[in-house]
Formats: sequence, C-alpha cells, structure tokens
Amino acid sequence: MNSHLFDRAIALDTRADGRYSGRTDPAWANMVGPFGGITAATALNALLLHPDRLGEPVALTVNFCAALNDGAFEVEAQTVRTNRSTQHWAVSIEQGGETVLSATALTAVRRDTWGAQEEPLPPVLSPAALGKPSMMAPVEWVKRYDLRFPEGAMPRVWDGTGESSRTTVWMRDEPPRPLDFPALVALCDVFYPRVWLRRATRVPAGTVSMTVYFHARATELAAVGEGWLLGQAQASAFRNGYFDQRAQVWSQAGALLATTHQVVYFKE
Repeated sequence: MNSHLFDRAIALDTRADGRYSGRTDPAWANMVGPFGGITAATALNALLLHPDRLGEPVALTVNFCAALNDGAFEVEAQTVRTNRSTQHWAVSIEQGGETVLSATALTAVRRDTWGAQEEPLPPVLSPAALGKPSMMAPVEWVKRYDLRFPEGAMPRVWDGTGESSRTTVWMRDEPPRPLDFPALVALCDVFYPRVWLRRATRVPAGTVSMTVYFHARATELAAVGEGWLLGQAQASAFRNGYFDQRAQVWSQAGALLATTHQVVYFKE
C-alpha cells in the first residue's frame, strides 16, 4: 500500500464496475471541507480505475456542488459514449444521498502528430534560488506542498492596495512524489483566490467549477518524476460575485503540461 499522503487521500475501494467508496483525509482539510484539488483528483482516480477506460485524460471539468463533510463518500464513473479513439465520461461524488460533485471528462488514445507550444516557461528565479519560504500554512492542505513564489505571493498586509491578480509559483508535493494525472489535477488548484491578491483583502471565496486540459501523455508526466512545476495564474474579470482564473502549468524543463480555468464566487 502506497504510504504517500496524496495516494492515501485519493484511494478508492471498488464496490462494483464504476462505483467506488472513499473517505476524506484530515491531512487535506481546507477552511470548509477538503481541498478542492484533492476532491477533483479523487474523481479523476475513479475514472482511471474503471476497467473500460480507453486512452488517457485529455480534459476534465468538475463542478463543486457542495463541500464534502468529513467521512465516507461514494463515487460513480460512467461512460457516456465510446468512439474509436475517444471516450466521454460522467463522474459524480455523493455523500449522505446528495451529489456534492459532478464532473465530465474526455479520454483519448493520443497519436503522434506535428506539435508546437506557444506558451513558453516564464523567465523567473529557480526554486533553489528562491529558497523555501518561512510562512505559516493558513489551512492544513497547504502543508502538503512546497510552494515558492517568484511573483504574487499571498499579501502580507491586507490593506486593499492590490494592483494585479497574477501569481507565479514553483510547486511540488511535500514530500516529493512522482507526477501523474491525479497529482497534476490537484496542483492545478493550488492557487489561492485571485480576489485576495487583486484587492489585498481577505474575503470569502470558493471555486464553483474547474476545467483542466492535459497537454502531456502519462509517459511525459512520468519523465518529470519528482521535479518542480511552475504555475502561473491570473484573473480576467471580477464582477457580480464571481471571477475567473486562467492558469498554465509547466515542467521545469519548459514543457506545458496543463492549462486550467476556474469560475470562483466571492463575497464582500
């Protein structure tokens, strides 16, 4: 049995084809319920465990209907349609008879084709040059990552003087863990709410919907191993209680591994 805290958190027991049971882990606690990234990774894990899965993940969209309570939950992964090289999925997490997460996903058998990358790795200081920051983790799940900020760290003074919503951060699991699809999904959600940075004001906020697009195969993720990833996130607009977040995640070697988009609610 894998002893890494990440694997323990996303572990599922098979009940029937496509149906699984799991349990929240206090190591991943957020302000309300568990860290959304670990919940999204658990949903993806159910799909990856399914005996009828075709290919590898290309896209995943999760809608957080409600926060998970501490304790047991059930996951269901169903194929919606299977084509020759693509497969469409519906995944849900239920607790206490109610849906707390709904998701859709696309898997595919990828082909070798022409390729190009138009989003280069931003020129920033290396993780070693930045060093590990001395900061208190505001919630438990943050302790599960090593986060080093070349740009846009969480404000030290909440005085309403923020000017930009952009954060650039080196990140990896703590302790380090080989990269795979579930870990990449969780890392796509490590960015704290953009409204906190833009306003330098701490207000209630939470992700409602998150989409991750995967630009790498499993073999390419495995080649990253326990190495660093660089993430950059920024909002486009804040309006009427919601804002978006767009982000890119690269390997330290410069390969764009995933892009991700979120819709987040916030309160005054």
